Amino acid sequence: MRVALGVEYDGTHFSGWQVQPNQRTVQGCLEKALTTVANHKVRVVAAGRTDSGVHALSQVVHFDSPNERAERNWILGLNTNLPKDINVVWARPVDDDFSARFSAVKRSYRYLLLNRTSRSAVHDNRMWWYFKPLDEQLMQAAANHLVGHHDFSAFRAKDCQSQNTVKTMESITITRRDDCIAIDVVAQSFLHHMVRNIVGVLVAIGEGKEPVDWAKQVLESKDRSQAGVTSPPQGLYFVDVQYPEQYSLPTVSAFPVLW
Repeated sequence: MRVALGVEYDGTHFSGWQVQPNQRTVQGCLEKALTTVANHKVRVVAAGRTDSGVHALSQVVHFDSPNERAERNWILGLNTNLPKDINVVWARPVDDDFSARFSAVKRSYRYLLLNRTSRSAVHDNRMWWYFKPLDEQLMQAAANHLVGHHDFSAFRAKDCQSQNTVKTMESITITRRDDCIAIDVVAQSFLHHMVRNIVGVLVAIGEGKEPVDWAKQVLESKDRSQAGVTSPPQGLYFVDVQYPEQYSLPTVSAFPVLW
């Protein structure tokens, strides 16, 4: 049978999602726990890979097993064998045609900025502390240039292996609450470092270093060297992934922390 899981994790002490030799990874820890519970070697497929330091509130994976377990037993068994910075939120049997990666129709990320003079002792691994004042209205005006169907080559990482750089950006929404700024980004799929590179451009504009139209200029250049810095990973969260209703997968509260 094929089983889908909803997984959340704190990426602070992981070398990203994907298994790597001699590295602590989310996939490695999850597959080790699954192998114990399922009583056979298990490999998982994820909705998306996250970098070192990036968090997830609703990562979705699937795996195959000849052994049937109740949903509750998968959850309890896995969480007993997982470290405290990974947790399985739900488990659900799915049809054999389901793919956590290829069946997804929409993915959502949120990037959090702490915009104040002093750093935070609590949110050091949860937000990007940016002490210079940022104008979120300028950032939103710039972000609007990136919404739609575009070639995002200028926002990809140098080592990005994707063959298709054209993506459809459904929305980018910037919200401020006191000293906290949230950047919510929604698309079907993303290039490597795409969200973090977008944030780097928006922050430069919000600070006043670049004009609003610079976002459009960078996009149209299709040249990564024309863009700004890559924002640090700790502010990025894989918030949600959506699938066709036929799979009847559970939903998770979008973002209970902060707002």
